[in-house]
Amino acid sequence: GSLSNTIDSKRGKTTPAPAREGALLILRGLCEIVGKPCEPYVIPYIGAALDECGSTSGSLREVAEDTCSALVRVANPLAIPTILCPMFLTALRSPEWRVKQNALDRLAQCAETGPQQICPQLPKLIPKITEQVFDTKPQVTKAASSTLMAICMTNQNPDVAQAIPAVVKAAVKPADTVKAIDELMATTFVATVDASTLSILCPVLSRGLKERMALHKRAACIVIENMSRLVDNPTAVAPFGPLLVPELQKVAENVQFEEIRDAALAALKALTKALGHADIESAIAAHMEEEAKRVEMEQKRIEDERDAVAKREEELRRQEEEERRLFKEAMDAQRELDKIAEREEEEKKVEDAKKRDLEKRSTKSSGGKCQSCGLKKCKKTCLFYSS
Repeated sequence: GSLSNTIDSKRGKTTPAPAREGALLILRGLCEIVGKPCEPYVIPYIGAALDECGSTSGSLREVAEDTCSALVRVANPLAIPTILCPMFLTALRSPEWRVKQNALDRLAQCAETGPQQICPQLPKLIPKITEQVFDTKPQVTKAASSTLMAICMTNQNPDVAQAIPAVVKAAVKPADTVKAIDELMATTFVATVDASTLSILCPVLSRGLKERMALHKRAACIVIENMSRLVDNPTAVAPFGPLLVPELQKVAENVQFEEIRDAALAALKALTKALGHADIESAIAAHMEEEAKRVEMEQKRIEDERDAVAKREEELRRQEEEERRLFKEAMDAQRELDKIAEREEEEKKVEDAKKRDLEKRSTKSSGGKCQSCGLKKCKKTCLFYSS
């Protein structure tokens, strides 16, 4: 076959596809034949196997997907939070949609092989996977939806187990937010609410506080109040404070119905207590401080990016100036060479003209023969004979 069929030149890889496919087959064979004992030696290659899922070779992609699945099967569940999840989250930033799809499928597989290890990782996983729900590729969107459902079902809070499918559907389809909040309204919170439960519920509740109808805002406030009363660790709810406190404050200040404003204040008070603050004002002040820090960090990031861009532009400008200078020098040198060549050509023409003129005036040709008789030594009968 042609070289383009065996080398992924677009992806910066020059190793032939059959060689990479053979390496993946060896990894898969080790996983299937040796099993768990080979785990420490094969798991480090899962990142490379994921990358091959975006290969231009169809057979190589298929082998890569099977190898990734085999690697996850032999992986110790304790490797999920420390090795596998970071690798899969990194793969979600890949420009290749097949790599993202396979990473999502492998996360869903981890939810089956190690649910107890996936559950504490939900605060990190859910935001990243939710971003993929709105990917332009339908294959990635479908994989993200199923993965989101799989990892959320690892949550061990029995109170919200019945409502999780509706909450996940609302995360995938924002139009179903009200249905999810209605499901949560029917939930009686008894068990302690931990960070993984909050990571599932808070995005939908935040969206519920933004609903146009005041009744829907009230329902979200009631759920937040009930949920916040059972949070026993302020660090668990701390990441979600900036998500809920500003929206609750808006409802408490802007909604015209007093009953709904009271519900927002009650929810804000319960959330404030869960966050470990003495009163609502301190919670709002803490949120404002965090927001100021976030804005400051964002501004610093933007300034750093601008400085980096300016530095790259300056470097490119200098490089272009250097290229222009070298090009100018090369063109000047070429023009001088052309002038020298022209002078030499003119001198050669002058010399040739002189030679032709001399030949015309001479009785002998350039070869030394007489131009009349054609002999080097003329006969007596030649016009140019001289004794």
